[in-house]
This record gives sequence, structure tokens and C-alpha cells, in this order.
Amino acid sequence: MYIKNTSEILTKELPNVQLTLRQIGLQAISKAISSVKSKRLMEKCIRVLNNKLFIENDEYDLQKFEKIYIIGGGKATAEMALTLERILSNTKDISYKSIINVPKNLEKQDFFKKSKISINFASHPIPNESGLKGTLSMMDLIENSTENDLIVCLISGGGSALLPLPKKGIKLKDLQEINSLLLSLGASIHEINTIRKHLSDFKGGNLAKKLYISSGATLISLIISDVVGDDLDSIASGPTVPDKTTFKDAFKIMKKYDLLGKIPISVKKHLEKGLSDKSLENPKPNDLCFTNAHNYLIGSVTSAAREVKSYLTNEGFEVDYFSNNIIGEARKFGKSLYGIISHQVQESLNQNKVVRKALIGTGELTVTIRGKGIGGRNQEMLLSFLNNVKNNKLNYHFLIISVNLDGIEGNSEAMGALIDNYTFEQMTSKNIDPEKFLANNDSNSFFKKLRTEIISGPTGCNVNDLLLILISI
Repeated sequence: MYIKNTSEILTKELPNVQLTLRQIGLQAISKAISSVKSKRLMEKCIRVLNNKLFIENDEYDLQKFEKIYIIGGGKATAEMALTLERILSNTKDISYKSIINVPKNLEKQDFFKKSKISINFASHPIPNESGLKGTLSMMDLIENSTENDLIVCLISGGGSALLPLPKKGIKLKDLQEINSLLLSLGASIHEINTIRKHLSDFKGGNLAKKLYISSGATLISLIISDVVGDDLDSIASGPTVPDKTTFKDAFKIMKKYDLLGKIPISVKKHLEKGLSDKSLENPKPNDLCFTNAHNYLIGSVTSAAREVKSYLTNEGFEVDYFSNNIIGEARKFGKSLYGIISHQVQESLNQNKVVRKALIGTGELTVTIRGKGIGGRNQEMLLSFLNNVKNNKLNYHFLIISVNLDGIEGNSEAMGALIDNYTFEQMTSKNIDPEKFLANNDSNSFFKKLRTEIISGPTGCNVNDLLLILISI
């Protein structure tokens, strides 16, 4: 199992029903992680045979290319790159150069030692100088390519922060400031990436545009989604696909969060100029720069949901994938969750059924920072749920797990947390008030006290978050 603190979560003090539900829940999370590991997703969609690269239903004759360049970035791209390297080892007489940007928390991983891939460790969610340096190196490869070369771009969530390349006149510190502001205000990932795309010479289709201008080489992008709806132009801010957003959209977001008087002057000037100068707009669907660009979505949280559903069905649960669009403020969704569960329970009671039910949800919530505590969106959502039901009597057995499958969320070391009847009882008997922790955005400290934070460390995955609810009536 991927969960490092399993023994702490499966305490001997648990009643048998809760112990069983916890065991099943943790096993489901492990299966979810396995299903979206980059290696597995890459091996399912690409192969090399007789010096030909097959991706889904497409075929590329590798003998036609003089060189292969592997670039990109994101939380999942390290394992993507290493898997691609192994697959390409079946080819002959083809050289490749590479550089990818990955999170610096992967620095201690041993699997880079035997690789020829150049790994650059950068910062997430706030970009840093190392990320900029790596991105500039990628652009050097692009500018030195020829029309006879193949560019393979590996993209996963986190790439927006890991691949910074600010527009002329905008400094890296300006990007850092705007990123911090948007994250603290609870802006959605779509909103944040709309801003990022219009401040970057890499994102928003600009990588494809730069390549088209420099050489027109063939561009293949392998993409793992971490955004709700799997919009390619939002995943890592879409460096190789047309941008569906505009400067007008970016300006509206700034107004929505009352940021026009708080952002760096260079950012404000660039956005204002973009409103009047259409030539500054990112490339759109009919742009010629996408003529030789081929984008493949090779994985998303849907794979994890399917794997969990299959496992739970075999365990005797009625399973409902009730939402693939969980978005919005974590606290608000946490409050609404009691109603969702109560509806399922009442439905079973009305039918006089003794059942095991499972609900699966996927998406990504946001947190508005009000305090100085430690936590993350899934933990805050669960804490909000507990605060909402703390005076209720729950006459059924339940378990809720909500996690970031990446392995780390917010400023905590946890991937999420677990709550159930036993958690509820412990919270009450020990007089631990969730409202106090909620007020300080200190959800992780709360779940540490109850020993139900879930610790995995970085998983190398990068898809949407997973919510799992088990009900035994």
C-alpha cells in the first residue's frame, strides 16, 4: 500500500465495522494511485515497434526524424520521461536530447540515477529561478531544432508553476507575487491559469507558436490531466494547444478578486495593452502554428474512479460515481456533504434495505486563506463537514476519505484525511472543537490530533482529487 501511516489509522481500538471500512477505504485509495501512475498510463497508450512509434491510433516513423527532443514539466513528468526513455530504447540510430522540470521534492528519488534525461528541479506552486532556467533551456532546444526533428512534450498538472517564462517586461518576482495572491484568495485553477497564460511566452499555445516560427518540427504532446473537465488549454496552462481564453477574460478575473490595485505594475500594463492590441493575444484554434502539433490526453482521474468502482463492487458495495465536477469553496462543499449522504441513507431506509453503499466524487476544491494554520483543500472540506454535523446523531456507519492523489496538499505533508463514526466520537469525547481549527485554516493539526491524516509522500501521480464515501446500513 502507498499509505505510510496505515498502522496508525488502523488502530486496535476501532470497532470491527469501522476497522473494516477503514481497511477497504485505504485499499481503494492505493488502487486509485496505482491506476494513474504515469508509467502505467504511458505503457497503455504508446509503444515502439520496428522503429515506429504508435500512440493510440496514430503512427510515427521514427526513422524520418534526425533527432528527438524531450521537454516538458509537471508533477507526473519524471516518471513519464523515464518510461518514454525505456520505450525509446527499442529504437536504433536515433539520438535525443532532453530536459524536463519536476518538483524539487523529488530530488531524493533514486530512479533518476541511470537516466540520460536531464532533470531540473523547480518550485511548485510558486515558480522559482530554477524553473525559469529549465524552461529557457527547453526554448534553446526548440530554437536549435530543424523541420526534420521530433519534439515530444510531456505535460501534467503543476506545469503552470514549474514552467515559468514571463513575457518581456515582466519579471519572475512579478509572477511569484500574482501567483501567491490568486492562491490565497481561493481562485479556481481555471482562473489562475487564464492569468498565467497571458503573462507567459511558453503557456497558452506559445510553445507551439515558438516551434512553428523556429523550425516547424513535428510536435507530440503527451498529457495527463489534473483539471476538472480535462480542458487541454488549462492543463499546465496549455503550452501546445490553442488558448480558448482572452485578455478580456484575464482582466475580468482581476476585477473579480479586486486585484487591479494590488498586482505588479508590469502585469497590469501588459494586461491593459493586451485588451487593445489583438496581436498580443495567444494563438487560437485556426492558427497555423498548430498544423504539425499533435496532442494526446493519456490519463485523468476517470481511470482512478473506474478502478475504485470495480474494487468496491467486488467488495459488495452499490457504487455511484455521483460527481466528476466537485469544484468551489472547500468549506461550502463540506457543509453540503451531509445532505448528499443523508439522501442516500434515507433512500435505503425507505426501501427497507440493508446495504453497503459507496459514493465516488472527483474534482478540485479551493480554499480561501483566512488563518495561519496548516492544511489543504480536502482536509478543510472534511473539517467543515464535521463542524456542520457535530451536534447531530449519525445512526449509521460511515467513512469518508478525501485525498489529493499527488500525495501532498496545501502546506501540509498529508494527501488528505479520513473521518468516520470513530473520529466523530473521539472529537466529541476529547472536546476537540473543529470550528476553532477551521477558523485558522488549521485542518491538518486537527486530523493529527485524531490520527486520521493520510500520509503517502509524493506519489508521482497528478490527476484530480478523489472523494470516497462508504456507508453501511
